[in-house]
Amino acid sequence: MADTTAAHTAPAGTGPIHSDVVERLLDDRTHHIEFNGHLTNHVKHAVVALAGLGVDPGRISEYHDNYVTLTPYGCAVEPARQAQRTVTDDNWLHLLGRRTDFAAYCDFFDRRERELGLPEVLRRYLPHLLPGWAGALQHATIHLGWALDAGNRWMAVEGLAYLTFAHVSCHPERTRPATGRTGEKPWDSLLRIAGVWEENRQELGTWVEKLVDDTTAAPIADIHPELRRSGLQYRIARMLGEGHPLIHETPAWVTDQDPATSWDELTVLVTLLYLAEPGDFLLLHLITSLHAMRHIADALPADQRHDVVRCYWTGILGVLFSRGHFPKPGKLRALSSLFDTALDDVDDPRWAREWDWLVARAVEEEEEHNPKLVYVMRDMWRRSGGMSLYRVAAGQFTATPELPATFEQPPVE
Repeated sequence: MADTTAAHTAPAGTGPIHSDVVERLLDDRTHHIEFNGHLTNHVKHAVVALAGLGVDPGRISEYHDNYVTLTPYGCAVEPARQAQRTVTDDNWLHLLGRRTDFAAYCDFFDRRERELGLPEVLRRYLPHLLPGWAGALQHATIHLGWALDAGNRWMAVEGLAYLTFAHVSCHPERTRPATGRTGEKPWDSLLRIAGVWEENRQELGTWVEKLVDDTTAAPIADIHPELRRSGLQYRIARMLGEGHPLIHETPAWVTDQDPATSWDELTVLVTLLYLAEPGDFLLLHLITSLHAMRHIADALPADQRHDVVRCYWTGILGVLFSRGHFPKPGKLRALSSLFDTALDDVDDPRWAREWDWLVARAVEEEEEHNPKLVYVMRDMWRRSGGMSLYRVAAGQFTATPELPATFEQPPVE
């Protein structure tokens, strides 16, 4: 392992290292975006992460081939499907979130990108798509954002198609400005909400479980049947569909603060959430999807970037509420205090050696979320001037979750 990582470390801020092998893997069109119903084909995310970690291209190719042959879920990815219709500007919204004809949407965005260029495609279509960023456990967002990070055109086309395919709205149209919250930062907003949960834990937890268990309610009709087979995706879709005043109350920092500052502060926030429950599969996605949303926002005109922050904040609260519990504010404060001023010397060879070990461990992980975690955390460690928080979080690997009993039923196409 040492010869495939330590000697091939990417410099800070450059994103994934490009090679003919990496470009070939990201340009590949032979596999469907999902398998076994609604499980996301993550292999290109892993390729971007491994390239960003400086892993030898031959080892990346081996990782890719092993994944598509046998995923951590015990089955192979599925072959690409043929388009069943022609999507145009007149009908492209008709199947939003209907989980059908991914290939037709790839054809549509491929064509539009050739006609308009990617910046204009993003500017024109993302306002319709970003409210659904939390769909597919945020993997459609990850696909697009990590494509932009890697600078790969075809993967970006797939990301746009997947956002259309898997759209589950967080309903930003319901948001309203918070009152009496002047001076809050993202961390203050989270602690305030955590405090409400602490005071009303039983009531709120019971409300969430009743909401999820009620399969007779009218909003269920808007949730694709395949998501009911999912477990986590169903809970998120149900919560986002129902909403809550705390989810839709928008603090002033969302719209008034420089989005770049918000992304930095939100990254600290979600990393502390992850350390409060290390290894939590769902919380890890908030980290890797934030990395994606940041790249998406940066690719948009300045007047659209606050909307990306708004969607992200609304969506992560929906995800957190959907679990039926919330991290305790006392634990969050203790973790924040622990890491608040902790900095590593980025030029100290001891830390370079530790990152080499983390990269080496990540490459051996069949669960591809782990190299993604290390990639994002190392990027933020460098951006932040060596915040120890990110180095510690990078080593908290997750495990592939067991599939729920609902997977004994066949997928719903």
